[in-house]
Amino acid sequence: MSNNSVRIVTDSACDLPQSVADEWGISIVPLTIRIDGHEYVDRADLTPAEFWAKCSTSAALPETAAPAPGLFEATYRKLAAEGAGSIVVINLSSGLSATMQSAELAARDFNADPSSKVKVSVVDSCSATLGLGSIVTDCARLARSGASHDEVVLRAADLATRTKVWGALDTLENLKKGGRIGGAKAMLASALAIKPIIEVRDGKVEQGGKQRTRSKALAFLVETLIEAGAVENLMVMHADCSDVDAFVEMLRPHYDGTIVVGDIGPVVGTHAGRGTIGIAYSKL
Repeated sequence: MSNNSVRIVTDSACDLPQSVADEWGISIVPLTIRIDGHEYVDRADLTPAEFWAKCSTSAALPETAAPAPGLFEATYRKLAAEGAGSIVVINLSSGLSATMQSAELAARDFNADPSSKVKVSVVDSCSATLGLGSIVTDCARLARSGASHDEVVLRAADLATRTKVWGALDTLENLKKGGRIGGAKAMLASALAIKPIIEVRDGKVEQGGKQRTRSKALAFLVETLIEAGAVENLMVMHADCSDVDAFVEMLRPHYDGTIVVGDIGPVVGTHAGRGTIGIAYSKL
């Protein structure tokens, strides 16, 4: 690996398939998940399938915690030892988690250390799940093509302003467990079979609308992609959904490139719930 190479670090809220992370040399720092008093390291201790199985038997919502700064710093030191020229860290929206704060604290200490010869910059993706994943992958490709540190940082910041994430929730159960809506309201909504649509907007999760049925919710997501016009880096994320392949086929006529599909992991899945399906893309 050449000495001027820029290495990319992110966190486990990116929901990237491990094969994609491996292909582009992306380092993923894990968040932790606590379920019924037990703590698990995301991606290491829990597969998405195991996570959903535990959720279904737990009365309380799992809790997620940001990585400690030391975990980021250890990653920076490892990459420096491997010959990284510099490091660009792209994190889960600072509006949703303290993860970026940990990455920044670690970068500050690392950059201040006279023995550190490698520069670390941290960028807020203003996104989550495969919105973050798509930004990270794009920047890793750019870095591998020989781009400079500053070019990669600029690209990440640019993508943060034009990357969209839309999701269709299948259930209000997790929102109810999390105390986000009153129980009666949740019962009423499920009786009416309302499928809430969420959107990551300006780094926060906002209501994007609601549809009456699953099929209408999926059609709404396809329509959202069509209305976006020219896009790049389309990805599909899902939380244990049997209809994901059919959904990808619905999107294919409207996108020329490869569509990456990934599992929604515990960090986002805790709040969105099983059955959530969504798209992430960057507007051109």
